Amino acid sequence: MPAATLGGPVVAYLPPGNAITDGRALLRYSLPIDNADIRTVQATLEGLSDWLRSKRWGPMAKDLTKLERVLLRGREAILAAVPDGKRAAAISYLDDLQAQLVPLKEAVELRDRITVQAKRTAMLDDVSRIEELMVKAFPFEVPEEYSHLPQLKGRATVEIATNKGTMQAVIDGYSAPVTGGNFIDLVQRGFYDGMEFTRAEDNYVLQTGDPAGPEDGFVDPKTKTYRAIPLEILVKGDDAPVYGNTLEELGRFLDAPALPFSAFGTLGMARPNSEPNGGSSQFFFFLFEPEMTPAGLNLLDGRYSVFGYVVDNKEVLDQMTQGDRIESIRVVSGGENLVQPT
Repeated sequence: MPAATLGGPVVAYLPPGNAITDGRALLRYSLPIDNADIRTVQATLEGLSDWLRSKRWGPMAKDLTKLERVLLRGREAILAAVPDGKRAAAISYLDDLQAQLVPLKEAVELRDRITVQAKRTAMLDDVSRIEELMVKAFPFEVPEEYSHLPQLKGRATVEIATNKGTMQAVIDGYSAPVTGGNFIDLVQRGFYDGMEFTRAEDNYVLQTGDPAGPEDGFVDPKTKTYRAIPLEILVKGDDAPVYGNTLEELGRFLDAPALPFSAFGTLGMARPNSEPNGGSSQFFFFLFEPEMTPAGLNLLDGRYSVFGYVVDNKEVLDQMTQGDRIESIRVVSGGENLVQPT
């Protein structure tokens, strides 16, 4: 099996617009839910960051008035979208959202940027929890041909300890169940513990996952064979991912993946250039600064599988280089969502 590689930057055209560069926001938007009210709450809170950057306090105050109205009028519609057994938790998070809105409005009136940012972050955490409660079931069936591979039927959070610091990442099985399942399975096996980063390019990628010895990926001790992982990309608006082909090969190069390479700290699956289905254990952190990407342009979308984002302490990635190492990766939540083949 040829070594997993990542080619040089290939620029593909995407529809113009402001790219979302926050991993947590991308994870929120990619959840398989359909509730206009909670999405309006989310979008309003997300949009405060634009007003903060430009110090436009008037529009910010107007948006908070809109947010207050949506929380009041849309409360029942939001709760109706949550399964009965989870509704009590959703009520608690909604109550917290409404309670935090008061000090947030006061901070805007005082033009207290630090407090506004802190309250916005806390409220978006509540929104994330409510949206996660809305997911009723795994939204699609993975093709039978991949039933021999581990699958992540939901999300898992991992702690990545390196010799330069510790990060947290969320692995998204809703968008990449096979790629995410493979990764979480290898994490639980301790496969990455002590492994070095073998490739580091400033403002591009940091790659690891190449085991010692002649193999370029994971050899399953049960089957004694190389575990090959297919290219897996969920396109926004599609019901299920496409497998085995790049979006360009499918004539869909204008389509946007649900999990794009627009956030610093994106986790992508490495693979041989000529083999879309040849990935295994090697993966990379995307290090390109999104602010340097012209609106509507992206480097790797549709050519490599994305399976998660670093959400905490991603500044550790700035300190890493070739020869640094992963000390350990452990699952801190969501491990129960890993489904092993039978």
